[in-house]
Amino acid sequence: MIANEEKYDFKIENVFGSRARIKILKLLALNNELSITQIIKKTKLNHSSVVKHLNFLERLNIIHKKKFGRIKIFRFKIEDIRAKSLRSFIEIWESEL
Repeated sequence: MIANEEKYDFKIENVFGSRARIKILKLLALNNELSITQIIKKTKLNHSSVVKHLNFLERLNIIHKKKFGRIKIFRFKIEDIRAKSLRSFIEIWESEL
């Protein structure tokens, strides 16, 4: 865990400093909205790791969490300029040129 995460240090090197976090960001950017179970299955990461990264991204305001009883749905916040830019970057990077 990056020590600065606890201080909400959202420098770009901390946001992109984890392969797991990048996997989650990419997945949500390309799918808009997924449950935590879907994220775990698609990324093949463990539950505690996914929860840690989702909490960080939520504090960063790039994703939004909705609760329906025990079910948690995470949505990529396309209305945030950083999230919108990130989605565009991922779409360009992943496209077949």
